[in-house]
Amino acid sequence: MKGNLLIIHGGGPTPVINASLAGVINEARKHSEIQNIYGAIGGIKGFLEERLIDLGHQSQEKIEQLPFTPGSVIGTCRYKLTEGDYPKLFELLKKYDIGYFFCTGGDDTMDTCNKIHKMEKDFEIRVMGIPKTIDNDLALTDHCPGFGSAAKYVAISVDEVGRDVEALNIHVCIIETMGRNAGWLAASSLLARKRAEDAPHLIYLPERGFSEEEFLDDVDNLFSKRAGIVVVVSEGLKDKNGVSLVSPKHKSAINGFGHPLPGNVSHYLAELVSEKLGIRTRSEKPGLLGRVSMALQSDVDRQEAIRVGEFAVRSAIEGKSGLMVGLDRISDSPYKCELELFPLEKVVNVEKPVPEIYINKRGNDVNKNFITYCQPLAGLLPDYMRLEERWVKV
Repeated sequence: MKGNLLIIHGGGPTPVINASLAGVINEARKHSEIQNIYGAIGGIKGFLEERLIDLGHQSQEKIEQLPFTPGSVIGTCRYKLTEGDYPKLFELLKKYDIGYFFCTGGDDTMDTCNKIHKMEKDFEIRVMGIPKTIDNDLALTDHCPGFGSAAKYVAISVDEVGRDVEALNIHVCIIETMGRNAGWLAASSLLARKRAEDAPHLIYLPERGFSEEEFLDDVDNLFSKRAGIVVVVSEGLKDKNGVSLVSPKHKSAINGFGHPLPGNVSHYLAELVSEKLGIRTRSEKPGLLGRVSMALQSDVDRQEAIRVGEFAVRSAIEGKSGLMVGLDRISDSPYKCELELFPLEKVVNVEKPVPEIYINKRGNDVNKNFITYCQPLAGLLPDYMRLEERWVKV
């Protein structure tokens, strides 16, 4: 089927979203069925505004730089299509002769992709979803491109903060990771713990109901044994009734898909520890830094993101549609993943939480089995030196 290819990005960027874009462009150039390659500037909203850029005629030098470029070079958005948008959307798809429609994003973007695939049309179009989320919460796929790099950032940051807290061991440091409903990123901080006494000393995920009383007991008990503590928490922490620990205070704290933006959990808990326990406490919130860092990009993550983009194109050329590319883990050691296709309708509106098998009974830590899952995705981490314990005796 001859036609033009359109690719849009949805939701927050990842460290490898441009790598998937490079995979799409390079593979699409190999197939005569695809006549032009367009990118919508600013996601689906940008397409409705007819803001398109020609990707197929960019220099090869530019394309080769894509996997190492932060952000999204074609922009993105969080915009939920209304019923009134679809007639214009299909009019534009016909106007620009779009035969191949690709969406790169998380659950909400896959939902948009699925709706476009299912709606009745008087022309043929092949729709493919490319997974992208540092939250790692898309269903069916073993993991999502973007997670490995963000996990690497979290692990190294926690390791380094742990060294700082250990050096001036007078306080508690609470680090907040992204993850609205799934704690994959918070759990990835476990990679920093090379010895039992290393940071992170406590890890709290939204998969378990959070108790402020138990949290204060955990911190108090640890601080009585060691003066410096690093606690990692997910931004999506909820109490045992499912209520967010810190709720947004303003209407503006709702994203384009209607989801409330999580509150500043680390700051709230730092204030709680200071007030209730009288311990000096700091809060850190890397936030966007973890999803734009090229310096800490995972090699495995980048390579898989490229492969996912390439596979999406090959699958569409073969006549497949209404599917999302996923990763199926074949082996942990040596690490190996194969590419697979999943029906979009089975992916959307299904969040993948961190399995209970990785969380300890108390709900304040993650067990070592998680390292087997996460380590290959993040890649090798620095192993900072420690002095030999050659104590001076007089």
